[in-house]
Amino acid sequence: MNVFRFEHPDYLYGLLVIPLIWIVWIVVLKVQKKKWDNFGDKQLVAKLMPRLSYHLKNWKMILFLLAISSLIISLANPQIGSKLQKVKRKGIDMIIEVDISNSMLAEDIKPNRLSRAKRAISKLVDKLEGDRIGIVVFAGKAYTQLPITTDYSAAKMFLSSVSTDYISTQGTSIADAIALGRETFKNAKAENKRNKAIIIITDGEDHEEGAIQQAKEAAAEGIKVYTIGMGTAKGAPIPVYRNGVKIGYKKDREGHTVISRFNEPLLQSIAKVGGGIYVRANNSKSGLKTILKEINKMNKSDIETQSFKDYESRFQIFALITLLLLVIEGLLTERKAVQKRIDLFSTDKERTKE
Repeated sequence: MNVFRFEHPDYLYGLLVIPLIWIVWIVVLKVQKKKWDNFGDKQLVAKLMPRLSYHLKNWKMILFLLAISSLIISLANPQIGSKLQKVKRKGIDMIIEVDISNSMLAEDIKPNRLSRAKRAISKLVDKLEGDRIGIVVFAGKAYTQLPITTDYSAAKMFLSSVSTDYISTQGTSIADAIALGRETFKNAKAENKRNKAIIIITDGEDHEEGAIQQAKEAAAEGIKVYTIGMGTAKGAPIPVYRNGVKIGYKKDREGHTVISRFNEPLLQSIAKVGGGIYVRANNSKSGLKTILKEINKMNKSDIETQSFKDYESRFQIFALITLLLLVIEGLLTERKAVQKRIDLFSTDKERTKE
């Protein structure tokens, strides 16, 4: 089994310039053609420059851009993993459960509760070293966004796609989220000796019952439950968006603006019976850093994973392609081949007689 990667992926951002260069080239050609059209009679101009070919000019530019693209890929150094090795890492299994109900769009925490939570989780993932992580999203129902894994890149990729549009059933069912977290641990076949934790990030506006009971059962299974309250005591209105544009705020049946306030006592109770701690997030801190310190105090057990040790570079292939394309582009002329002598003053009939 081989795995493909780029040693220097940042160089690939250079490929974004290629379409821009092509657009500028097309504009330049159009301006050039317009100037020649204004220069004089089109037929006379065509006779003055019978060998000029815009098609050939385009092909030369296409070859040049392909060469530049190939060079950029070569600089990024594509590699193929060729040797697997087994690595033992110490860590725990954790599932981060993110509330994606509409109330998480409230802006009492900037830019809003959900965006701040995602940003904090991303920073948390960057600090993990051997822990396995899973992601569960929930509103009226809960869904596994990412099974437990040590692939932190995948975790960040899945996290970036999380939004309030992901689940159509609105509400906040913390009990369903904890139950799914427990089931996810079972499906992951985690070792009984390996410590496990569930981190719930929510505003706590729970519309279902059973969250405290689920936390008790999780604790009985050796799973610690931590909670983070996203929001302020003052609360904030819930924005309503249409096609990505804010059109107002959510209102109740009487037409009053709904103010979302997080349920701190509930989150404190869940953490208490779950054997974890509760942290309240605000504009200066997300709470994940505090919880990570607590998690790091837990005994971490070994986990054996496989990773690629040796990688073989393949930049030479694209360097050769770059060279070939540049040679072809240099040999390709912008002018047509002309076999007959050009006579600007003879008529078409006279040319026919000749």
